[in-house]
Amino acid sequence: MSIFLSRDNKVIVQGITGSEATVHTARMLRAGTQIVGGVNARKAGTTVTHEDKGGRLIKLPVFGSVAEAMEKTGADVSIIFVPPTFAKDAIIEAIDAEIPLLVVITEGIPVQDTAYAWAYNLEAGHKTRIIGPNCPGIISPGQSLAGITPANITGPGPIGLVSKSGTLTYQMMFELRDLGFSTAIGIGGDPVIGTTHIDAIEAFERDPDTKLIVMIGEIGGDAEERAADRQDPIGDRGAGPGDLAQSLGRADA
Repeated sequence: MSIFLSRDNKVIVQGITGSEATVHTARMLRAGTQIVGGVNARKAGTTVTHEDKGGRLIKLPVFGSVAEAMEKTGADVSIIFVPPTFAKDAIIEAIDAEIPLLVVITEGIPVQDTAYAWAYNLEAGHKTRIIGPNCPGIISPGQSLAGITPANITGPGPIGLVSKSGTLTYQMMFELRDLGFSTAIGIGGDPVIGTTHIDAIEAFERDPDTKLIVMIGEIGGDAEERAADRQDPIGDRGAGPGDLAQSLGRADA
């Protein structure tokens, strides 16, 4: 199994016609992600052409809004590739549409914009789970990728990974590639983020196929300490002494 993202999820890309989105949409499709369209209000009604995992050419529709894309495709995941200036509006639009999962890749979003979006989501009933911003996204190897994580560096397995650092996410996935991962989540290192270490750990604890949890942090803040303090041993499911396998990025690391 996996958490938050599986092969059954239908994904849309906000900003799908941009250069970065074009590159990573192609990579996500090759990883098996079920991308069903994108959003760009100025190019609504057009299509973008990509190859699917089998190498077949497909045309993805471009919609004028997240709400329209969800209505027409049944999408339940959105990934944002828009410049920082427009990111807050893109996040709010996705929250208003009540998309269940939103992955915000964009780096450099002003903290006040992120804080506003976080508060807006809370006020709206927290119906949208946000991963990011400034993150590599989420991958359930062998199933689906919503982000920029290289899909070919590991495979499916029993390890759950949650990390603040993008590059350390990739390194850990590669180092433990012989074991594999149920899901790997890059939550982002900005001061204000959506999904936290604790959120991810609690979800992994509910996943019967995740036998070990790897947590990676960065210098600054106390998120890692708080997550470690509340860890609930997963060892009864066969992982060993406990669920916290690794914590990197501490001041003494």
